[in-house]
Amino acid sequence: MIEAVRAAMAEEMERDDRVLVMGEDVGRKGGVFGATDGLYARFGEARVLDTPLAESGIVGVAIGAALNGLIPIAEIQFADFIHPAFDQIVSEAARTRYRSNGDWSVPIVIRAPFGGGVHGGLYHSQSVEAFYAHVPGLKVVVPSMPADAHGLLKSAVRDPDPVIFLEHKKVYRLVAEEVPDGDHLVPIGPAVIRRPGTQVSCFAWGLMSHYCLDAANTLESEGVSVEVVDLRTLAPLDRETILESVRRTGKAMVVYEDNLTGGFGAEVAAIISEHAFDSLDGPVVRVAAPDIPAMPFNGPQEEFFMPNPHKIAEAMRKLAAY
Repeated sequence: MIEAVRAAMAEEMERDDRVLVMGEDVGRKGGVFGATDGLYARFGEARVLDTPLAESGIVGVAIGAALNGLIPIAEIQFADFIHPAFDQIVSEAARTRYRSNGDWSVPIVIRAPFGGGVHGGLYHSQSVEAFYAHVPGLKVVVPSMPADAHGLLKSAVRDPDPVIFLEHKKVYRLVAEEVPDGDHLVPIGPAVIRRPGTQVSCFAWGLMSHYCLDAANTLESEGVSVEVVDLRTLAPLDRETILESVRRTGKAMVVYEDNLTGGFGAEVAAIISEHAFDSLDGPVVRVAAPDIPAMPFNGPQEEFFMPNPHKIAEAMRKLAAY
């Protein structure tokens, strides 16, 4: 997936000389995960900008550049570090089109590696999607597969409004697939059914999509058919695909690695309860991290915190038998 992200940025920079990349160590170093490796040599320091360690400054400068005709891709080194830029993102970038009655827009992409399971401890493991999916005016994209990361990032660069693009760091080198040739775009918004099923609908994004597929394969050997829906985009949310899936299977669960209370999965559960209640044949189940302040560093506690295929499969069994 890291190669797909890098290729998407290079292709968009080649296509449109207004596109630039900025962030901490994105230049000669190529980013801490190698996402921008080679871009500095190819496009030069005027379009691949190393910034100070100041996230509010990174996003603030990106907003100003966008208002003056450029298309910045701003990298936040880890999603855990995005919080100092919260006011710039929420109060400025997200609201500029509305406050200007459509006269101004902020075409920026804010890329951020997120998520746990990599022994990142408190400050390199957070899931921040719920904060930003809550804000009208922002799009929130969370790919789980390389081809989707490639096509969705290209679509995000071409979007006239701000896009939060969250990449699960554990997925960067976990999965591989071919990326279509040519100008490959994946539209922002539609979810995708990764695995059709008839008895339980399971909704996830990022790393959890892979874990849900693993769990669903386990359940298949036990005679339980689970449909896995990868949401891919949280804002705007593909409600139609969610509700159609639940109406087919009659049972729903949502899996996310953020804290259980107030995580984005609660919104998915509420939509199902409100609009597909008559189709439900069991409670809407959430599998998520416990409500503790942060991801532990040591292995046993990190494993306790993270949803995994075993925990997900157990929840699927219980829901299927309800």
